[in-house]
Amino acid sequence: MELLVASAIGVLTAGGIYLVLRLRTFPVILGMSLLTYAVNVFIFASGRLTVGAPPVLHDGATVYTDPLPQALVLTAIVISFGMTAVVVMIGLGAFLGSDDDHVDDQPDPDPEGRS
Repeated sequence: MELLVASAIGVLTAGGIYLVLRLRTFPVILGMSLLTYAVNVFIFASGRLTVGAPPVLHDGATVYTDPLPQALVLTAIVISFGMTAVVVMIGLGAFLGSDDDHVDDQPDPDPEGRS
């Protein structure tokens, strides 16, 4: 179980870094989302990976799952969704303003074509 979760975190991180290094806006946004998912799975896995255990220790329960990482991940999901919406709107505004979605768009030194 731990190997599967660790592999998933590694694949999400590698895919996110690959997409963040692209020169277009949309893959950068997807890469940031993948990195966010990787961090969320990492935080979630830090609260012990146990199947069928209660989230709060009560009488008779010898094994429990820590509820704090679960609460942190739920909060991070909401924040990352809002930030993704903001970044998409900024990218859409930049695309509509310049008809180009390159991240490192260099300004043309002579826009009228004179040499």
